[in-house]
Amino acid sequence: MLIAMDLTVLHLALPALTADLRPSNAELLWIVDIYGFLTAGFLITMGAIGDRIGRRRLLMIGAFAFGVASVLSAFAVNAAMLIAARALLGLAGATLMPSTLSLIRIMFTDPKQRGAAIGAWTGFFGLGTVIGPLVGGTFLELFQWGSVFLLGVPIMLLLIGFGPIVLPEYRDESVSRPDFISAIMSIVGVLTLIFGLKRIAEDGLGPESGIAIVAGLALGALFISRQRRIEQPLVDLSLFQTKLFGSALGMLVLGTLISGGSQFFVLQYLQLVCELSPIEAGLWSMPTTIAVMIGAMGPLPWRAA
Repeated sequence: MLIAMDLTVLHLALPALTADLRPSNAELLWIVDIYGFLTAGFLITMGAIGDRIGRRRLLMIGAFAFGVASVLSAFAVNAAMLIAARALLGLAGATLMPSTLSLIRIMFTDPKQRGAAIGAWTGFFGLGTVIGPLVGGTFLELFQWGSVFLLGVPIMLLLIGFGPIVLPEYRDESVSRPDFISAIMSIVGVLTLIFGLKRIAEDGLGPESGIAIVAGLALGALFISRQRRIEQPLVDLSLFQTKLFGSALGMLVLGTLISGGSQFFVLQYLQLVCELSPIEAGLWSMPTTIAVMIGAMGPLPWRAA
């Protein structure tokens, strides 16, 4: 829930954050987006690392890094520091997500129990995505904008303290060394492409944005070519030939674009145009929270049964 919540918890803090740090338009977009980009970009790589060094160990390392990055984000003194702290937060989040899911697979061997556990995991991830504005609004009503990051610190301390006691360790010795070249190509390609698009949004189409977009697309093409040539690719491209997988992925991307974009602008509208307080704007997100919880948790126990 915390990992997902950090995707949206800043949406209500942006007016106060902007007044304090005075970021440019491009810096503001990176503050919001860099966390999600790095979390998504390193998920597969961190999962492979966890198989080699131990999934519980990776979870503990990620929990420590997540706590440190949360503190750095909370007390950032300028936009560059906040972007760097949010980037570290994204890397830490990428270690936590595959570790928790893989440990669920090890701890719950009964199909029905495993289905219920994954359903709970999915439901709380969905809850974290939409509850971020409500939690952020509550904290902003009482404290300064940096407080929205500090909620994760005591939770990470509890995880570090009790994780080694209650969680099993697991390593997969058969897994080969992660393909770090592919990981670097994918994340650099995505960030370069996004940089070009953000420059267009800020200053219009120009040489800098054009070069960045072309470079990002070229790295993407090289990444796809490499995945087709190596024995153990970072991404199995044959999955995209399956209609069920492709349609599900397409709907997920479309849903994320719609929900993420609409929530971002609606919450700014409620604060800046309707002049609602952060907590009032957060409360208006509750219908979405309830709907996402029902949609995320409903099908999984049924499938497990």
